[in-house]
Amino acid sequence: MNTKYISTIRWKFIWAFVLSIMSGAVLLLGGYRLVNSLIYLNPAPPSALYSLILKWIINHIGSAPLMTAVGIASFLIFFFIYTRKIVSYLEEITSGIQQITKLDESHRIEVRTADELGVLAENINIMSERLQRSLLEERKAVESKNELITGVSHDLRTPLTSVLGFLEYIEQDRCREETEIRYYVGIAYQKTLVLRKLIDDLFEYTRVNSSRLPLVLERLDLKAFMRQLAEESVPALARAGMTYELYDDTESLWIEAAPYELVRAYENLIANAIRYGKDGKRLEIGLSREGDAALVRISNFGEMIAEGDLPHIFERFYRAERSRSQITGGSGLGLAIAKGIVERHHGEITARSTRSRTDFITRFPVSS
Repeated sequence: MNTKYISTIRWKFIWAFVLSIMSGAVLLLGGYRLVNSLIYLNPAPPSALYSLILKWIINHIGSAPLMTAVGIASFLIFFFIYTRKIVSYLEEITSGIQQITKLDESHRIEVRTADELGVLAENINIMSERLQRSLLEERKAVESKNELITGVSHDLRTPLTSVLGFLEYIEQDRCREETEIRYYVGIAYQKTLVLRKLIDDLFEYTRVNSSRLPLVLERLDLKAFMRQLAEESVPALARAGMTYELYDDTESLWIEAAPYELVRAYENLIANAIRYGKDGKRLEIGLSREGDAALVRISNFGEMIAEGDLPHIFERFYRAERSRSQITGGSGLGLAIAKGIVERHHGEITARSTRSRTDFITRFPVSS
């Protein structure tokens, strides 16, 4: 017979039942011999109290009903004794469940057996851990939402206040010349463009990070993809007085990706390189392969990112500029969007910066 099957709760109760019957039978047999010895084999003096009581019970109740009552009572007592550990463990599990239902408490039940109760305790512990993780993730989500609202409020309020101020100035007819009106309207228009860019980036960030729909992946030639994207970036580079160089030391570089999603990620990385790398006058794109990973490096040669800022640059609304300038710092969402898109492709994005250059490196699994 399988040892694992014997160790189940069902068999433990069967063994307790059998042992209770056997223990009760032994008790009855011992009691019968003791009474027989006291009354018949070694009779006590007629005046002995216990002798009178035993004889009265036997004569008026009968030995059979007496043995039946004693047998039932002894069976129950022995059954309680033999199942005490099982019942005690079950009560411990029940108490643990009650502790877990108190959402602010973390509790783990000790797994002491290999039977169903042990399996139940282990499953309850797994459930408790998952519940705690879910609660922690929920708290983080609430904190993240509050931080997002705070960041959005701050970034929307600054340009909106400027727009309202200039429009109010014009509406109150405080401008005396058309050129002055055009000047203020131009500033208000630029601030409105900033607002639209922020709202678009915020929408994109929310879509990338909250979407649970799987990406529709296709086999993508990363070399051709980056060459085309670099060519499409030439007008923006020209406006910034920059050129680009592409370095490719691979024969082929294929990955599984959603092209339209990946375009947005690299457009943000290139836009970031243009914004901060104007002084370097050039953008560098490097393609390489390391083992089973396809690497794309976007490099600019502008100002160094401070070591203290580097670990945080992929966080939303984080800008290295303490002034949080919308003009030089963008919306603060571009790198966060890029990171979200790369990670949805099971890739990785990192950054490094020295006094001479700043590199943003993405890694994707190579498609076989």
